[in-house]
Amino acid sequence: MPRYKYALRSTIAVAVMVLAVAALAQSDTAVNPLSIEALIEIKHPSNPVWSPDGERVAFLWDRADIVNLYVASSDGRDNPLALTSFPDGKVADIFWSRNSRTVYFSRGEDLWQVDVAGGQARPAWSTSSPEEEFSPSPDGTKLAFVRARKFGEAQHGGDLIVRSLNDGSESVIVHDSESILSPIWSPDGKRIAYLGGSKVIRHDETPSYSGEKIAFAVFEYAAGQLYVVQAGGGKPIAIDTAGEYNGIAWLDSARLTYDRQSNGFKTRTIYVADANGDKPKAIHEDKEEKFWSLPDWEAESRPKPSPDGKWIAFLTDRDGWDHLYVVASHGGPAIQITKGHFEVWRPRWSHDSSRIVFDANEPDHPGNRRLGVATLGTDFNNTKIDYVTSDMGTNIDAWWSPDDKRLAYQHTDTHNSADIFVTAATAGSKPVRLSDSMPPSMDRSVFVEPQLIHYPGPDGQSVPAWLFVPKNLDRSKKHAAIVWIHGDGINQNYNGWHVQRNYAVYYSYHQYLLQQGYVVIAPDYRGSTGYGRDWRNGVHMDVGGNDAKDAWMAANYLKTLPYVDSERMGVWGLSYGGFFTLIAMTDQPTLFRAGVDVAGVADYVMYYHDPYNNDWTEGRIGTPQQNPEIYANASPLSHIGQLARPLLVLHGTSDVNVPFLQSVWLMDEALKKNRGDLVQFMIYPGEFHYFSREHVLRDAWNRVDRFFSLQLREADRSKQ
Repeated sequence: MPRYKYALRSTIAVAVMVLAVAALAQSDTAVNPLSIEALIEIKHPSNPVWSPDGERVAFLWDRADIVNLYVASSDGRDNPLALTSFPDGKVADIFWSRNSRTVYFSRGEDLWQVDVAGGQARPAWSTSSPEEEFSPSPDGTKLAFVRARKFGEAQHGGDLIVRSLNDGSESVIVHDSESILSPIWSPDGKRIAYLGGSKVIRHDETPSYSGEKIAFAVFEYAAGQLYVVQAGGGKPIAIDTAGEYNGIAWLDSARLTYDRQSNGFKTRTIYVADANGDKPKAIHEDKEEKFWSLPDWEAESRPKPSPDGKWIAFLTDRDGWDHLYVVASHGGPAIQITKGHFEVWRPRWSHDSSRIVFDANEPDHPGNRRLGVATLGTDFNNTKIDYVTSDMGTNIDAWWSPDDKRLAYQHTDTHNSADIFVTAATAGSKPVRLSDSMPPSMDRSVFVEPQLIHYPGPDGQSVPAWLFVPKNLDRSKKHAAIVWIHGDGINQNYNGWHVQRNYAVYYSYHQYLLQQGYVVIAPDYRGSTGYGRDWRNGVHMDVGGNDAKDAWMAANYLKTLPYVDSERMGVWGLSYGGFFTLIAMTDQPTLFRAGVDVAGVADYVMYYHDPYNNDWTEGRIGTPQQNPEIYANASPLSHIGQLARPLLVLHGTSDVNVPFLQSVWLMDEALKKNRGDLVQFMIYPGEFHYFSREHVLRDAWNRVDRFFSLQLREADRSKQ
């Protein structure tokens, strides 16, 4: 349970309290309403790292894209201590000294250090060249890193350096004229694996609709080669010249493992490669009928070797659900560890190779996640599994303490955004809270808990969604409602705060909208995670089809609620959700009174031709040449002439997920189709795909608030 105590409000006279409660029952607004300024103050923790002695946990804390370093006692007895307070943050890549007295971190292409007891952070050393990709040796005495020559964000040649953390001596191990990335030490500290020769190629576009004065950059990534080199220097050895090595990890001091997708993203293969350059061996293969859809960025489905090098843990959905499997590192049949109608993600081995921790949802509870520990005995087919967390909400991303007795992890629920907790790695233990990311003034009692509901989709399939109804809502009246559509396609809503910072800010903003009196619904359309492979792969050859209908048909469900005004419904979404918003506003032009598109895809042919995104697209709907009809359907831009209600478009100029040029083209077409009077377009200079900076969040949230208020609430007053 949380160790923080929240201050009780002053007791008021009983008569006054009764009157206040009675007044609240007649009002749509909360006693202590949230403000946008308070929402900006909510921080997000990440990257918990145990000290070698197990007494502390260092982590990063992000407030509106200002990321600083904190440390907390692992028993939760003290509040976290800020080890850095940089006004611009920019702290990353934490690791500890061997004696647990110093924390190292990267900042501004340099390595920094700070004493764990506090004090002034300082550069570990000083050079004029950019330094990055820091990797401490297994014994903690050395550091491998890349001293690079850079132009913009991309390397243009680099040296792999090994430096002593004791006396500062260093040597150049290898040079690459293009780049060196991701150096990884072998367990015995004698070799280093790295990617060499990869490069980022910039292409500038000046389409006619934007003019020749503004160039839009498109970046193409050319894959490099996996190499192994002796830590003392020598000629590097090329490993598997096929390219594209995902999840590279050392099995032992002589072998590496990684995986690769092929066959139009229908096949995932796990390889084991000798460090001497012999031909790699495929030890496991998954073949999908549609496409390989496990969300690697979230589930961490890459192969995870046991510390003793005997086994490889991985995730696959071969039985229809994401589950944990292991395979012997020398090859053999894969053994399924977890079973059931739920999804297992983020497996991690204990240091002694006897257990694997993971997080999983439960059958019929897709929005909760709990931590499980699989104890591997002699018979892996009868593995013992204990669930070590039992509280509602999401418990994810567990990291073993050095002695394997405790776990540091992230928890969210309906009244708490993400925070770091520690629990014993056994069932029945009481978790200890290490951080509290909400400002002390925030009244958590005002938060609205979601309700999981279902409604029929376009083909009769049941669509799960999360319904939020404001507290003390007068259900004898009709109220405005908003449909929120999550992004990424392959993502989901949770029973409470979202586990990712990028979507947690939207969850908090919806709590704000609820206190303005809106009813909110958030569908988990087909393609969403949490519901098994078939639901997740339901977008195959149908992007923008039934999945988009799943989303906007949430409005049909809202119409069945007697307290929702069907004439005052809005829709909005980010990224893939912005794409669906554009579809809803053009294909169903009078269903919603207003829509907000945040960095949405306007045309999938254009999206496919951006090298950053074509893999995602091709796995789902092939290429534009193969399936022109599907791509034509996935182009709300071509239907913008059907727009009949106000649309607000928000987009950052530095977006690489959905290039800013998508919205520029959308605006040009809207003007050509005489829809300019219906569209507002706000540009956020320098902002990425997921809005993060304080001034951007403040403007975006206030702008959306005013837009929905004008279109959905003022419309109601005008009828009175």
